Amino acid sequence: MINPIYSPDSSRYDNGMKYRRCGRSGILLPEISLGLWHNFGDVNTFANSQAMAHHAFDKGITHFDLANNYGPSYGSAEETFGMIMKKSFMPYRDELFISTKAGHDMWPGPYGEWGSRKYLMTSLNQSLRRMNLDYVDIFYSHRYDPDTPLEETLQTLVDIVRQGKALYVGISKYPKAAAEFAYRYLAERDVHSLLYQGRYNIFNREPEEEGILQQAKENGTGFIAFSPLAQGLLTNRYLNGIPEDSRIAKGGFLKKEALTDETLKKIKALNEVATQRGQTLAEMALAWLLKDDMVTSVIIGASSVNQLNDNLKAIKNNTFTTKELKKIEQILKQ
Repeated sequence: MINPIYSPDSSRYDNGMKYRRCGRSGILLPEISLGLWHNFGDVNTFANSQAMAHHAFDKGITHFDLANNYGPSYGSAEETFGMIMKKSFMPYRDELFISTKAGHDMWPGPYGEWGSRKYLMTSLNQSLRRMNLDYVDIFYSHRYDPDTPLEETLQTLVDIVRQGKALYVGISKYPKAAAEFAYRYLAERDVHSLLYQGRYNIFNREPEEEGILQQAKENGTGFIAFSPLAQGLLTNRYLNGIPEDSRIAKGGFLKKEALTDETLKKIKALNEVATQRGQTLAEMALAWLLKDDMVTSVIIGASSVNQLNDNLKAIKNNTFTTKELKKIEQILKQ
């Protein structure tokens, strides 16, 4: 059987997805973006990866978030996305906002990670080939490099934009002082930092506690949150123990030690608040991030079309009462 040529849903921009202004820029991003950190590697079936990408676009998700080493194996998520581009997304390239990053371990030797000009330039060239793209919409420095002069890393981002290999640039997981330097350096060279990408969820509040959110806003930079469900802790997956097919059981990025009795107690209490709101815990966790304008977009992962659909329900209700917000804070302090 030959699969039919992909044709996106004609109502993809009229089915409830909302778009938010990204800092001081002309870019609008969907409230929910699709991340390809997991479930798009060469260990996953292409048919499922393609089905999720198609469904995301059909539902108004225009932003697809990648990095050079997403997989597993390294580079394979970009290769998968490149096949999807070639098979179905190419006619709609101008409707898509595609990101990639470099900064973490990618290949052996001294030039395969961190923030040198050689690594960033080489990595982006590789990423473009893997994804069958002439340019990405945004390229990130994936992490702050304490040993490479920050000027070298940032000037590389400037040059990448001037070479036309990325339309915008951003930074990810930078400490506040380094982020301030980056915002200023890039602005002085007329290359605005479009986005700051950081880990942010109900359990991990560092971006607000350290002033990263406010700093981004003051600099006209959008903030995009990854790991919004705390690697699955903020879902109903672990309410009754550890499922055999869960990330904790598989021994991946999320470790068994993360699910302490204290954490489980908080998860169950948060689930009760979500139930009272008529949401699942995952829906409420996503909605919580979108409750005000400090967050431009939330990057979700998904392992199936059904899971993607469930997460998209969060945009239907991201308004919280003062009482609900207080209750959530009380639970976290227990």
